[in-house]
Amino acid sequence: MAQGKRNRLSTGQRIEMWRRWKAGESLHDIGRAFGKGHGSIRFLLTQRGGIVPPARRRSPRTLTLAEREDISRGIASGLSIREIASGLQRPVSTVSREVARHGGRPLYRASEADRQAWESALRPKVCLLANHEELRTIVASKLILDWSPEQISKWLKVSYPNNESMRVSHETIYRSLFIQAAEC
Repeated sequence: MAQGKRNRLSTGQRIEMWRRWKAGESLHDIGRAFGKGHGSIRFLLTQRGGIVPPARRRSPRTLTLAEREDISRGIASGLSIREIASGLQRPVSTVSREVARHGGRPLYRASEADRQAWESALRPKVCLLANHEELRTIVASKLILDWSPEQISKWLKVSYPNNESMRVSHETIYRSLFIQAAEC
């Protein structure tokens, strides 16, 4: 087995791995079927406690691919966002946010928007403060001075009015504090 290179199992392979596990195949047999060591298979199974994860599915409230295609056709035919929303029987704000989130009127493509929405729905998300060192340092320095998360959030908006990356909501700060407290 090659060292260093990580070939992850595709979604189909994971489904097959779980099917084989439920059928009672050994870790060695499952590993051989996918060209993996039995330790890799055991790691994947133990991440879920040996219990098959539920299949990912979309919420009934999210836009479907068919609705996104209707939005794309409406944009192409020059309809307003309000007209498109009315035809879909969706709030105007839903359609407006969808179009803005995926490139605006000139760049909106239904299949790409649907793919991005499916990927962005993955959980858990990495915390904003975990990825942005400068922002994390500023927030931590204000917390040391006994500033509240609300004060920090508002101060960042005033101090960095043209830099969206230097903003964080007070909820995110509270969530970060909660996670840190839970890990202690």
